[in-house]
Amino acid sequence: MNIVRYQRYPQTDLSAVLDRITSMQAEMDRVYNSTFGSSFRSPASLSRWNPAVDVYQDKDQFVVLAELPGLKKEEIEILLHDATLTISGERKHEGSSEQGFFTERFYGKYQRSLTLPTPVDPGKVKASYKDGLLQVVLPKAEEAKPKQIEVALK
Repeated sequence: MNIVRYQRYPQTDLSAVLDRITSMQAEMDRVYNSTFGSSFRSPASLSRWNPAVDVYQDKDQFVVLAELPGLKKEEIEILLHDATLTISGERKHEGSSEQGFFTERFYGKYQRSLTLPTPVDPGKVKASYKDGLLQVVLPKAEEAKPKQIEVALK
């Protein structure tokens, strides 16, 4: 038997948390699809979707990549409030329901909000969109960057 010290709030990095959430979502999708089949989706579920995102960081910045295929840049809204980045918009449904035979693509309003663990410099945030991939670069604020401290000899 091992005795493990109880930690009320374990300290983990953002990428580990996002990995766990992604794997939980994939497992829930797998269970749902094995039960009901991947071709069954209600019209309500097709009108809500969340774009897939990847978040990377180094000592100077965060980089957020969001998959938004089939959208124009005018249909993408990016908002930074405090340490929360929100990407939102709407994908319009093409065609009518009478024309559709089989629908797997998601459409309708979408929104993803990510809370960053350190402050960013809002004046230096840059976003670009190409081939359905949105990239948002968020430079960390100077006070959030690690500082190297020299050791002086006495």
